[in-house]
Amino acid sequence: MKTETCKLLIIGAGPGGYVCGIRAGQLGIDTIVVEAEKPGGTCLNVGCIPSKALIHAADEFATLRSFAGENPLGISASTPKIDLAKTVAWKEDIVKRLTGGVANLLKKAKTRYVTGQARIIDGKTVEVSTSEGPSRISCENMVIATGSKPLELPALPFSGKVISSTEALDLQEVPNRLAIVGGGYIGLEIGTAMAKLGAKVTVVEFAGRVLPQYDAELTKPVTARLNELGVTLHLSTRANWLSEDGSALLAEGPDGAVEIPSDKVLVTVGRAPVTQGFGLTDLGLTMNGPFVAIDDYCATSMRGVYAIGDVTGDPMLAHRAMAQGVIVAEHIAGLPSIWDKRAVPAVCFTDPEIVTVGALPNEIEGSKTTVFPFAANGRSMTMERSDGFVRIVFDPENELVLGLHAVGSGVSEISGEFALALEMGATLTDIADTIHAHPTLTETVQESAQKALGRALHI
Repeated sequence: MKTETCKLLIIGAGPGGYVCGIRAGQLGIDTIVVEAEKPGGTCLNVGCIPSKALIHAADEFATLRSFAGENPLGISASTPKIDLAKTVAWKEDIVKRLTGGVANLLKKAKTRYVTGQARIIDGKTVEVSTSEGPSRISCENMVIATGSKPLELPALPFSGKVISSTEALDLQEVPNRLAIVGGGYIGLEIGTAMAKLGAKVTVVEFAGRVLPQYDAELTKPVTARLNELGVTLHLSTRANWLSEDGSALLAEGPDGAVEIPSDKVLVTVGRAPVTQGFGLTDLGLTMNGPFVAIDDYCATSMRGVYAIGDVTGDPMLAHRAMAQGVIVAEHIAGLPSIWDKRAVPAVCFTDPEIVTVGALPNEIEGSKTTVFPFAANGRSMTMERSDGFVRIVFDPENELVLGLHAVGSGVSEISGEFALALEMGATLTDIADTIHAHPTLTETVQESAQKALGRALHI
């Protein structure tokens, strides 16, 4: 059996794993990354990037469709068509380029990459099944970065017409009728895109509203847009199982049984950490429910074993995993790096988009809130999308910004400003006195702060 040694062994090459590998290599740490699939993990291969590609294609298609009829811009166009198989091929090309880029970055950092299925022997040893046969790797430190997978419902197992987000992003044609179980961000991102592409979309959500993980004010514009797109919402409704002939999803709502005819049923009720099948349980690590428990350095209960990303719990975000990967690499290198999650932005790529960073209204006692609507923003008007708002939560005693949130078209692109404000400890005056370019969407951030200080200019 082939044997290798290293100072740092990383199991999983998703956003957390490959970033940890790159940073470790930059710091001169002898590192090996083991991955059974393509580099990039869920995010790059079957998640973040593919879904945003689909959303972009759907938006372009919806815009063209709007020009086929009367519109205020005076633009005329013939009725468009879409070849979804070609769209998916375009998406796959993007994924291929990005995964290839990750492999090259690891190589540039002098980090070794092993393709194969890892199995943990103990906290210092891993056996890897590769195409060339088994190999054994011994290490001083180990990082668990195995990510997560779509959560499956026992009554609706993934098979045939019941699909996960992975299969949904690889469909070769638009389903005529798409039923979605779960009105969270994954279901609504894909569902909105499919509705724009011409599918009849129905969402079944157990909670009383969609996107229950966000506060109600942020989700109202999204719900209104879903209604505009003809998406049917069944709220406070439990999805049960398929009809006997498989032609419909059967559910139970406030008014009784509901039958939803469907060609495909997309189940998006959450994600589960990948902790089984590779020997992790044999280590006897302290767990936090189904997740691996970690400290502020992402260290587990076993000395020399770390865990990062989705396997450690919420928020399951690629950029959180990346930040944790950097922290682990720097900690092993002896640098003073520690985890502080107060400024982690969360973005929901629905239509309109949602961004949240930091504290919510009333989450911190004594805090206050200021809101500025996109309806009063010139750039929003020129984009024909002025629904939504920017909101700042702040401490009235010292003006310290505690949280920033927004819902509106394209607001994902100002999430960086939100995170920076919290990371730098910005005050209302800091934001209000920062000159923002006109006309831009980011002016609403400045205007929100000005409003809180009693010197609003455009409202």
